[in-house]
Amino acid sequence: MALQRRIRFIHGQLAWMVATVLVLAALGSLSYSLFFLLSLLGLVILMELTAPTNVSPEWRTRLRWLIVFGLVGFAYVIVRRLLEILPPELFA
Repeated sequence: MALQRRIRFIHGQLAWMVATVLVLAALGSLSYSLFFLLSLLGLVILMELTAPTNVSPEWRTRLRWLIVFGLVGFAYVIVRRLLEILPPELFA
């Protein structure tokens, strides 16, 4: 039963990521950073929607580390975008 839930979780995440690629490609705005951010958003949403009420399996607690590293990557993308937008004289 636990393996079935894990496989269902993986299928849900893969479906979210494929849908993300298709929508971004249809809109003409497919980029690695946008795909990364939307995939991370999908992971967080899927984690909350499929959260068990009583006991959290060990594989779900390991996913929290993945989310933490994803948030670090998200912060990196945001800082990089801010540096592109802000004028260079601001940092001199």
